[in-house]
Order: sequence, then structure tokens, then C-alpha cells
Amino acid sequence: MSATLIKSAVVLCLDATDQIFENGYLVVENNRITEIGYQKDLSASRKFDQTVDLGYRLVMPGLVNAHTHSPMTLFRGHVEGHSIFTLKGWYNTIRVLELDMTPDMIPSGVAVSCAEMIRTGTTCFVDQYFWMDQIFPVVRESGLRAVLAYGIVELGEEEARKREVAAASKFLDEISGDPLLDGWIGPHAFFVDNSEAAMQMEKELAEKHHTGFHIHYATGQSENKYCQEKYGHSAIKQLEAMGFLEYPIVAAHSIGILEEDYAVVKDKPFTPVFAPSSGMRNAAGLAPLLALREAGVNVALGTDNVTNNNSYDMFKEMALTGKLMALLHRDPAVIPTRYILEMATINGAKAIGKEKEIGSLEKGKKADLIALDLDETGWAPFGGQDYYAALVYAVGGYHVKDVMVNGRWLYRDNRYLTIDYMQAKKDLEAKHAELMTRILIKGKK
Repeated sequence: MSATLIKSAVVLCLDATDQIFENGYLVVENNRITEIGYQKDLSASRKFDQTVDLGYRLVMPGLVNAHTHSPMTLFRGHVEGHSIFTLKGWYNTIRVLELDMTPDMIPSGVAVSCAEMIRTGTTCFVDQYFWMDQIFPVVRESGLRAVLAYGIVELGEEEARKREVAAASKFLDEISGDPLLDGWIGPHAFFVDNSEAAMQMEKELAEKHHTGFHIHYATGQSENKYCQEKYGHSAIKQLEAMGFLEYPIVAAHSIGILEEDYAVVKDKPFTPVFAPSSGMRNAAGLAPLLALREAGVNVALGTDNVTNNNSYDMFKEMALTGKLMALLHRDPAVIPTRYILEMATINGAKAIGKEKEIGSLEKGKKADLIALDLDETGWAPFGGQDYYAALVYAVGGYHVKDVMVNGRWLYRDNRYLTIDYMQAKKDLEAKHAELMTRILIKGKK
């Protein structure tokens, strides 16, 4: 068994006991952390297969981005001034492009997305899109950990329903057994563009594959209005009645989640994803984070796609979360920085059922970690702000210099080890130009 000793000026565990080791170390054996402690307690006679001295850096758990659409890097810049949370805005900006894109345009967008997430400290992400056969090989090559949900839209059409559920089933079979990638089911939105007939088929698929659902929920009140009129209660209560709340559900946005439903979901594997940049840029609003937290509901953090966010930097999302909550509630201390970090780490891990594996640095957990440069701007003075405040408000993703997933370096000393970013960028530019040409030619016909 190969053992690597990693030394660093600070090891910030973000575990239940808030351990912080200054002049600390970790031992990684294969893909797991087997020791954490102070360097002074290491015996000088101990031998390791490899020693990595990170010097004046802070090591912390890798970030979990709980809601993305990785191929949509291809569309970055095309929704400026529009909201894709409205049918008109979405159709006239995104859908018109998707109707002309081809499967071979997907991989370059995914590669750039993976590179940007690695560069800014994300080690695990939760994705939803169609053409998953074009997505998961690229993610696999990147070395990132991911939950990939096959996106389904059927709009009540039987033919589309059968086709999409069959495609999702095939994808789940193909990805089964991958050590870093989990296959989920991605109904775009229950009761909105996924009918009850489709939902029943999707639930059967989840039961067969022991998996979960990545959905968009309550970007407005469409689900609740529909369920209230048809069933006499909220969408959450209807999901409960249909048995869906027994399965893991990552519910992106959850802006219109009802107060009466907090108690229903708090002890279920149901996680709203707070996506502040997306909610703001779409002029759509925000999930009731404070109320959800006070009710004991697990809430994770996500970027959404970069067409309506433009950045995968989760540090930006953390800073926005704290500032928005302070402003909205007129209370600078309404959301502790420590909790915001939880949203970006252990809460995201819990959302996908991996809190015993990732989300904090602890003995026995997977070695998913990042290291930030303490010599960069933003940290000083250390006698003033604590590490938590610095990570949320003072520094950013580009302070990240090293990224490890499952015991493997993906990024080391500011250098990609698994992705050729410049080639991926070049490929994306070419595919984007090809897409624009297709649309131009179509418009002239």
C-alpha cells in the first residue's frame, strides 16, 4: 500500500470538532486519509513512499458544487439580459441553440467546465443534462468525482417518455460500477415537464438502480399550483404521497418551497440547492435559506450553469451567500461563515449520500482536498480575520494551487495534470463557431 505524507502550514479539517492543525500533515494511503495531525508529532524515523511539502498553504476539503449543467459552457454569453427561468427567455436563448447543436459539440464544453471547476477548488459536482454518453467519458478522464443525472423532458408525450426513460436506463447501466462517477436520474422538473406517468417510470428506474433524482424545483410556483389544483396540497406533499421522498433528491433553486413543507423534508434525503448567482442573474429570487436552516433542512451550494452565472468559482458563491443574507435580513451575523463553508462541503456531500466519504478531512475518508496559497493577497492579518471569514469573504478560487481527488493530484503547483486546458479551450471555440455557423445558415434558408 502506497503512503504519501502531505505537509502544510495549515490543515483545516471542517469536521464536527473543527480541528485546525497549524504546521499540520496528512497521510494518504491509496485513496484515503489514514492520519491527520501536527508535524511536530511525526517521528523523524518514519518512512513514506512519497513526501509532499506544500509549504505555506492551507489544506481543506475539496468543494462540492451541488448543481451544474457542464455542457452549457458552450452557451456562455448568450443569455445576457435575459432570464432563462422564464419559458420565453429559456427558449429564445438556450433552446434555440440546443436545437442546432450536435452531440460532438458536448465534450469540449464539458472539458472546459471540468478544468474551471478543478482550477477553483471543486472536487465533486452534481450535473444534469442529456447526451450523457458524451459527458461521462470526459468527466472520467478529468479525474473529478461527480454525480451525473440524465436529463429528462417529456412534456406528457408518450413517445418522448419512453425514449428518454430508455436512454436514462441505458446510461445508468453504462456508468454502473465507476469508482468516481454515480449515475442519477434528472427529471428537469416534476409536474412541469415530467408528467406523473413519466415520474412513475423514473421511480421504478431509481428503485432498480438504487439511485436518486436531480431536479429543478420551485423556480416559481408552477409545481405547487398544479398539485394544489389537482391533488389539494403542495408538490412536496404529493411527492411524499407518491413515495419520491424516500429517494435522494437534489432540488435546485427551491425558491418557492413552502414553509409548510419544511417539516416534511427535513428528515428526508431532500436537499435544496442555494444558487445565489443564478437566482440573481435570472432576476428570479432566492431560496429561503435562513428559514430552511432553522427548520433543520440540509441546504447545499451550487453555481448552476455558466450561461446564467458565468463562473464556476464556488468561493464567489460562498461570498454572495453571506452578503445577500446579511442584506436581506439586515443582520451581519445572520449566517455564520462556518455554516456557509458547510454548504459548500459536507452539506453537498450529504445531498448525494457521500457524507461518510467526502466533505471534510477525517481519518478514513477519501482524499479529496485542495490547497490554497497563504502568500496570496487577502489573508493578512491572521490576527484579525479567522480562517473561515477569510475563505468566505477575502479569497477566491484562484488562490487554489493544488487539487487532489481520491488520492490523485489533478492540479499541482498551478498546473493541470489530467486536462489539457488550452486544447479544450481551442476545441470549445471551434465548436462554438460551428454552432453559430449552423444557426446563421439556417436563418438564411
